[in-house]
Amino acid sequence: MDTPVLVIGSGIAGLTYALKVAEHAPVVLVTKKEHTESNTNYAQGGIATVMAVDDSPELHIQDTLTAGAGLCHLDAVTQMVREGPERVRELIAWGAQFSRDPRSEGAEMGLALGREGGHTRRRIVHAQDRTGQEVERALVAAVQCHSRIRVLEHHAAVDLLLTQEAGVPAVVGAAVLDVRMGRVDLFPARVTVLATGGCGHIYLHTTNPAIATGDGVAMAYRAGAATGNLEFIQFHPTTLYHPEARSFLISEAVRGEGGILKLRNGTPFMDAYHPMGCLAPRDVVARAIDSELKRTGDDYVLLDVTHLEPERVRHRFPQIYERCLSLGLDITREPIPVVPAAHYSCGGVVTDLRARASLRRLYAVGETACTGVHGANRLASNSLLEALVFAHHAARDTQEFLAEPAPPLPSEAEALARAANDPHRRANEVSPEFVAQMRRLVQTLMLSHVGIVRTDGRLDQALREVTLVRNAVEALFPTVRLTADLVELRNIAQVAQLIIRGALMRRESRGLHCNTDCPDRDDEHWQRDTILRRGDGE
Repeated sequence: MDTPVLVIGSGIAGLTYALKVAEHAPVVLVTKKEHTESNTNYAQGGIATVMAVDDSPELHIQDTLTAGAGLCHLDAVTQMVREGPERVRELIAWGAQFSRDPRSEGAEMGLALGREGGHTRRRIVHAQDRTGQEVERALVAAVQCHSRIRVLEHHAAVDLLLTQEAGVPAVVGAAVLDVRMGRVDLFPARVTVLATGGCGHIYLHTTNPAIATGDGVAMAYRAGAATGNLEFIQFHPTTLYHPEARSFLISEAVRGEGGILKLRNGTPFMDAYHPMGCLAPRDVVARAIDSELKRTGDDYVLLDVTHLEPERVRHRFPQIYERCLSLGLDITREPIPVVPAAHYSCGGVVTDLRARASLRRLYAVGETACTGVHGANRLASNSLLEALVFAHHAARDTQEFLAEPAPPLPSEAEALARAANDPHRRANEVSPEFVAQMRRLVQTLMLSHVGIVRTDGRLDQALREVTLVRNAVEALFPTVRLTADLVELRNIAQVAQLIIRGALMRRESRGLHCNTDCPDRDDEHWQRDTILRRGDGE
């Protein structure tokens, strides 16, 4: 199968890249589920970018650096911030419809700009609280109309295909499982792009969709690519605490519009933790809530918007209002019970300013990548912006490889596919109950031992137990029929192990990584990225 460009994943980064590069070459985009299922689709808040006269790139850059706790790469942040407005205008040209307010003074195109934690200005371009859905809708519509983009749903990438090119490792496509047929096919490609999103389902409670299992990071690591800063897992401070919807996200924009965090007895508490109070960066808010829950023994805190005008709340947050109302909670009349949940991975596959990974012909974009933009803590609503900007650069840079002859597939690739599709192996099916049990074991360990606040002892125990799961799955993998659940379990165990190893390596507390055995920030030794490659200390 001739695949000049293979894109794995269908969120904002993968779709944007596909639309841009399809002007120069045919694209095959594979996605595990329906192509609208992604972290992008779940993003409520918006896209942070400078679109108002009282704002400036310098302010946005500074807010990003402050949130990132000394680990942001200034060149990457500057590229993202300065190019952001043009990328948002491009989204609008593709049909994305963002909220407007004719009363907005100084906002470009009359955009209704919101504010979120860590931002010193209103700069959040949004579509009420359904921004991700609107962005995904516009991009999917554009992709469906493009004759040079072929979308294959229900296809799960298993592993990258490697060869040697000019003496260095190069990625030449991927082995992909057709989930419905249960067959593994090879997709040779001149360029391969990882856009698989995050890894939230490594944890028991997460705001992420079920497909967010760290696939791109796991595949890249197994292929030998550099990964970085995986210990920095952002917990969204406010997800709905409810037996029927525990991981439903309550957007940070709710606090940006005046929502107040309180204890169950009604006492506000954030002013004791940060000068910005409820608008503090996410890592501060998540740790504050975690601390208060441990101190009081309560199961949740409250996010109160009952002091705001009810119609304003219903108009600005229709999805949140309707979802809570369906559960018997009228947020204009009573506070919202909330707890933190795993939300975003600031680390990933290490890339440069062109989104190139450390292996030739491989790109990583979106949450899969570690571009250096987020440092130790992502500033709210920078994620969609990062995806747009770096997907743009990846698409532009790709033309260099499209002009070169395609390298041949390695001889072992065909053998890999034959082995995966062997009738005897396909008859040997692993129990779905076993896969589910192992997945829950890893998720529970990560929540209890590698959460918001960590210790050396809990990290050591988690590493031992997760490594046992990973080794067992790796031993089983070549002998049984491949299923999507088994592929995901393999990736979950792999990335969980990398997160723990990164956390044990970093002998300080910074941003999203808080270890009570080394509680201080150490700029002398640890103002640097945590890099892990296959074979390093395993």
